[in-house]
Amino acid sequence: MTEQHEDQFEEDFGPSKSQLKREMHALQELGKRMLDLSDEQLASLTISETLKAAIVESRRINQREARRRHLQYIGKVIRQEDDPEAVSRAIDAFHAGSEEHTRRHHLAERWRDRMIAEGDKVVGEFIDYCPTAEVQHLRNLVRNARKDVEKEKNTGQSRKLFRALREWIDDAEQQ
Repeated sequence: MTEQHEDQFEEDFGPSKSQLKREMHALQELGKRMLDLSDEQLASLTISETLKAAIVESRRINQREARRRHLQYIGKVIRQEDDPEAVSRAIDAFHAGSEEHTRRHHLAERWRDRMIAEGDKVVGEFIDYCPTAEVQHLRNLVRNARKDVEKEKNTGQSRKLFRALREWIDDAEQQ
């Protein structure tokens, strides 16, 4: 066989029809997951106004067939988004049982425990990790949590520190 004939057989025809259908169904599933988000969660996603409007509209549709068709439309709109994978990861982070949520939760716990045990050195490391964190507020939270540990009291300071860390970690990792 000549080289020209070999090139004809190696021509890429793109994804198969079945592959395109699987991808479209995956985008529709992502759309279904978006319907379960609260208004605040939906507002925090970096998605187009067209997609937000489609999600809000879909929540009002009660008829089964109309809802199915609208989910197809949502899948089509998601396909036009810049980064559908980023949207999927953000939705995963909202769900309490998700791996991303659990990872961030454990990360905040480790930072909190290190800050209480080691103090200002770890606060500086955290500021490098999350530059949006308020330094003075963080130092006050750490100081109060350390006092609780030293006095063997539980006034909730450790929990306040954890919540603040978790919020700063979420902000830093969503950017």
